Amino acid sequence: MPESSDLSATERTRHRRLPEQGSTDRQDLDDILAAGVVCHLGVIADGRPINSRADAPPADPYPMVLPTVYGVDGDTLYLHGSVASRSLFTAPRTTICVTVTHVDGLVLARSVFEHAVNYRSAMIYGTPRLVTDRDEKLAGLRALADHIVPGQWDYARRPNEQELAKTTLLALPLAEASVKIRTGPPDDGDTPDAALPVWAGVVPLAATWQAPEPDPVLPAAIPVPPHVATLAGRPADRSRSF
Repeated sequence: MPESSDLSATERTRHRRLPEQGSTDRQDLDDILAAGVVCHLGVIADGRPINSRADAPPADPYPMVLPTVYGVDGDTLYLHGSVASRSLFTAPRTTICVTVTHVDGLVLARSVFEHAVNYRSAMIYGTPRLVTDRDEKLAGLRALADHIVPGQWDYARRPNEQELAKTTLLALPLAEASVKIRTGPPDDGDTPDAALPVWAGVVPLAATWQAPEPDPVLPAAIPVPPHVATLAGRPADRSRSF
């Protein structure tokens, strides 16, 4: 369980622009993370080739943003990737920023200037820890698998030793996070533009899981497991699905 119901403000997480959209409620952070499947990991890569030696001369660093899946266990965010991934290869030595964003609707105003998007977003800063303990790695991968589809870890074959060795898992604390949320109609309803003969309002966006499609080579006798079948027709927003 999370340690606190509030998010502490830091120089990196303080809401400077549109502070009214900011939230310091830890539950909002949990809901945003629960709602998603993919996050984006931003890191400054050191510029050296992936397979270069540790003592290779430094090269010009460059920013990289990597989409990847994630899982949450209490106050820890687990990030998954291959050992060949440049961003995860260098991340344990530097601060990273992980973002999760959900678009809930298009906000169409009377003027182009006032157009907006209803959204929920989280930014998490910190120095990740490379998970090397076997038991923690398995627990982190379970959190990741069950975040994608609850119950999948107990249903599918679990990683063997060779697969574990090829898998990079990073643990990032949720101690430094920023949350922003926008809801509601356009902001120009009480301005002179309200008199314009222009339609204004919100076009909501909602994604829904479709019926499972079996692998073409799957034997016909293998049914869709209940924990997968139950996804069909449910909102893809995981904070509202389970």
